[in-house]
Amino acid sequence: MTHDIYHAPYACQPISGVENGGSRGRLYPESESQTRTPYQRDRDRVLHCGAFRRLKHKTQVFLAHVGDYYRTRLTHSLEVAQIGRSIARELGLDEELTETLALSHDLGHTAFGHAGEDALNAAMQPFGGFDHNAQTLRIVTQLEKRYIPFDGLNLTWEALEGLVKHNGPLLVGEQKLTDLPFAIQQHAKQQDLHLHTWPSAEAQVAALSDDIAYNNHDIDDALRANLITLDDLRDLPMTGGILRAIDAEHGKIDEQLIRHELVREMISLMIGDLVGVVRHRLAEHRIESADDVRNLGGALAEFSPEMDEKHRTIKSFLYERVYRHHTVNGSMSKARRVMRDLFDLQFAEPELLPEDWRRSAISGDETHKARIICDYLAGMTDRFAMEEHRRLFDISDSMA
Repeated sequence: MTHDIYHAPYACQPISGVENGGSRGRLYPESESQTRTPYQRDRDRVLHCGAFRRLKHKTQVFLAHVGDYYRTRLTHSLEVAQIGRSIARELGLDEELTETLALSHDLGHTAFGHAGEDALNAAMQPFGGFDHNAQTLRIVTQLEKRYIPFDGLNLTWEALEGLVKHNGPLLVGEQKLTDLPFAIQQHAKQQDLHLHTWPSAEAQVAALSDDIAYNNHDIDDALRANLITLDDLRDLPMTGGILRAIDAEHGKIDEQLIRHELVREMISLMIGDLVGVVRHRLAEHRIESADDVRNLGGALAEFSPEMDEKHRTIKSFLYERVYRHHTVNGSMSKARRVMRDLFDLQFAEPELLPEDWRRSAISGDETHKARIICDYLAGMTDRFAMEEHRRLFDISDSMA
């Protein structure tokens, strides 16, 4: 099929065949679609998979039962995708590949946000640990069962590369493959994702879109939850300047409108800064292909030093005032206990697992059993994990 949307030479080209500058293809060869590019098919497969739907009931910062307005992993992923597509369009990158990476970047997250991940990682230390980025790879290559010829979603090489190299090269300096998370070691036996190079520009943009989205939207949610106030933000470099400009132009207006204007302006400033840095580096390094991006030896997409400092200040502020707030800490402490209790009980008594999971868990050694239980628990939503904990541990509950 032909595509009349402009793609810059340094973009991942939405055609099949690396000899044409296009995709390196899929692990399991498939016939091309007559109506969609390889990356559009990737995006659609992520949208239709069960792991993506479950993000609806997985925590971003606030537990799902706290309120309907707070962001979940699903709404966060949609917001990352919107930001990523806007940047990709501005830079002439492939929008669908950027969107695929944005929509799928959190598929491996457990229930209860980072508290759930911490609990599973602690439980899995004797068996190789747990990492949500590696779990995303495991989901899209093995755990999703939707297609007759293969397990997983059989995404393109470029999509898998972007998911694995979420924050840049994995094999740096003395780092060896055996130092990497289990799922990545396992997949490397089947497919070489060039773990020593940087990922595509689309992947780098998707990763920074995640930073832009969660910083700004966590401010929005924290203001809504009354964990912080607008006055708290007036002392920070970026938010303070924006709030003063809003005050000067509009005077005394409703705080909800100020909050929305603040978030919109912050996102616009961060996007503009990122696009400017990328354009400068493209010209400086004479980048002419996607492989030039991968072999640059450093990141193509970054914030300027000034914006990076403002970004880090906001992250530090959120960490101290929101993520470590006593109400959030209390919920996360309970969440860690729920996940650890479930792991310990099901590891000791795998017969408590659903039948298909039980059969798999008891078909190998202790490490295999732990990994299967970890897969089962990592896929749970917040509400299902809480219901399972109540069903298995509350002796006053029904004996069903």
